[in-house]
Amino acid sequence: MTTPVVSVVVPTRNRAGYLDVALGSLRAQEGAPPHELLVVDDGSSDETLEVAGRHGVRAVAVQKPGGLNAARNTGLTETTAPLVAFVDDDVLVPPGWLAALAEGAAHHAHVDAFGGPITARLEGRAPRSCGREDPPITTLDLGEEDAPARMVWGANFAIRRSAVQRIGRFDPTLSGHGDEEDWLMALLATGGEIYYLAGAGLVHRRTEHDSRLGALARAAWHRGRAARHTDRRRGTAPPVATELRNIAGAGWHTVRRLCPQGLVMGAHSAGRMAEALRGR
Repeated sequence: MTTPVVSVVVPTRNRAGYLDVALGSLRAQEGAPPHELLVVDDGSSDETLEVAGRHGVRAVAVQKPGGLNAARNTGLTETTAPLVAFVDDDVLVPPGWLAALAEGAAHHAHVDAFGGPITARLEGRAPRSCGREDPPITTLDLGEEDAPARMVWGANFAIRRSAVQRIGRFDPTLSGHGDEEDWLMALLATGGEIYYLAGAGLVHRRTEHDSRLGALARAAWHRGRAARHTDRRRGTAPPVATELRNIAGAGWHTVRRLCPQGLVMGAHSAGRMAEALRGR
């Protein structure tokens, strides 16, 4: 077999429907260098392994769920390429994504970590947006040109194996927020660099069911709690009064703009407040 230039790792747990779409798009890459695909099944009880097999993708099953960073570490152990790309299981990857990633990494040979554009796609009848709020799921847009970046996000990022040997692996105790961020911050602290590759973009999906207002609000509430927990761990958590002002601001946005997605913003702020009160 040809030695892979890139290893693509897809951590997943109990989201076989999303995984099916992600793997279909990853198997349809055009002009890509030699690469390997790996699914890390973090203790799923659904058809995850069957989906991977149907696409002809190797899967490693972990019996006891360990979280996203533990799954990423398993991916590092089970793959061999000098560049390791991680994507979430709920993405749709354009045909030229992997070629653009590999080309960018080769061009910026001194850089240790890379990320690309992440575009939100809410499928079905998603709540209306007034356009003044951020999308309710992770996105990234740093422009149309490659550029240094202070941070990229885990739905679409890649690291050199040599940097892992220098920095260490992902912290498996982190879950729900800051999973890859802490590793990237450690990389920057040691003089490493992160680069944004404008051509290596992908789509971050939510199905019709998960695009409904209630589902988006519940997910935002959990993200808010996790974000506040991360801030407290880093010693950067704002005062409770600030969290209250954010809740009020989201409520004002909802009423003033007649914007349903303001409720999603409010749910995120409410999650942060709940975690703030729990930690007092």
